[in-house]
Amino acid sequence: MAESFSPKQRRVLRWWTPQSPDSRFDAIICDGAVRSGKTLAMGLSFFLWAMCCFSDARFALCGRTIGGVRRNLLPELLPRLRAVGMQIRERRMENCIVVRFGKRQNTFYLFGGQDESAAARIQGITLAGVLLDEVALMPRSFVEQSCARCSMAGSRLWFNCNPEGPQHWFYRQWILQAQARNCLHLHFTMQDNPGLTPAVRRRYKRLYTGVFYERFVLGLWTAAEGRVYDFFDAEMALPVPEGPFRQWYLSCDYGTVNPASFGLWGEQDGVWYRVEEFYFDSRREGRQMTDAEYAQALRRLAGGRPIRAVIVDPSAASFMELLRREGFAVRKANNDVLAGIRRTADALKSGRIVICSTCADCLREMELYVWDSRAGRDCVLKRNDHAMDDMRYFVMGVLDSPGGFAARAVARGNF
Repeated sequence: MAESFSPKQRRVLRWWTPQSPDSRFDAIICDGAVRSGKTLAMGLSFFLWAMCCFSDARFALCGRTIGGVRRNLLPELLPRLRAVGMQIRERRMENCIVVRFGKRQNTFYLFGGQDESAAARIQGITLAGVLLDEVALMPRSFVEQSCARCSMAGSRLWFNCNPEGPQHWFYRQWILQAQARNCLHLHFTMQDNPGLTPAVRRRYKRLYTGVFYERFVLGLWTAAEGRVYDFFDAEMALPVPEGPFRQWYLSCDYGTVNPASFGLWGEQDGVWYRVEEFYFDSRREGRQMTDAEYAQALRRLAGGRPIRAVIVDPSAASFMELLRREGFAVRKANNDVLAGIRRTADALKSGRIVICSTCADCLREMELYVWDSRAGRDCVLKRNDHAMDDMRYFVMGVLDSPGGFAARAVARGNF
């Protein structure tokens, strides 16, 4: 591996070696900014430690999902491991990789810690070590069960994450108690990644705002408070642009007692415009609408345009079925709220989505959409959030799809 590492990355690579002053620790935590070089250093160090210290042992590589491990960790890591002489064979059906290094061979199992049920999937296996990537996104039950599986002599724990809120259980139970747990804690910033140019660092500083800037750029465990889209001003709304649109989508947050919000999105020159909307508040109107009436309103909003798909609130099963019967292509929305908010903020700030001045209720909610400071965890106040939800569904369902927003934005350098 003929590449340069920062002093902090080198410390991660060597902490487990007998000559290191950090070798007394039983675990390591690397937290901090995005793109700070912690994930690569952790992954390389984990495999080097495992292959130098064990043979015929089992290890766990854990991410929020198994697909996330394969997508975010392995592609950058495995070529570097092969470069130092490791032979790697992946068994996709068994969700594991077998690594040989000299006369030693070990097996590394892939696990996803997406929800509470994940703890049962790792229960029962005996491990020599576990690497938990994005540990702050995993439920406590899964993390604790993963740690409990590491019962072999010499086993160690490896944690890697970006910050969340200061009340997060991992921050309070592990980072604040690192010394008591005999855990090495290293905090990373973008300056610790020699692979980032100054221009790229500036781009990330422009990209994030508010709580996401404090967490992902400054690397702070800070509380979410105030307006969600605090950078957005009503003056950022634009008239509907003239000229043809290349493609159209609809996004829907369904409500009976609560308001329903539908957005019409058109793409022109790589930018998506929310050009029109439908918003119905049953309390304000004094009556509720049926699924059939909502479908009729959706069709009026489409206005005969060739709609590629309707992205629908995942709880609205009967409405989705009705739309399918009426000939719409329907997609069930991704309702990961925090990830959706972050990606929507990225898209708004980078100019990849634009709210047109014709969308009065969406613009109204932008000013009123706030974090719930009383919740003790990251969540939004469940008021004035219906157009916000349908906007988030669109971003996660269209811009965040493979080959969508992220790929185009990087290609254009338009951050």
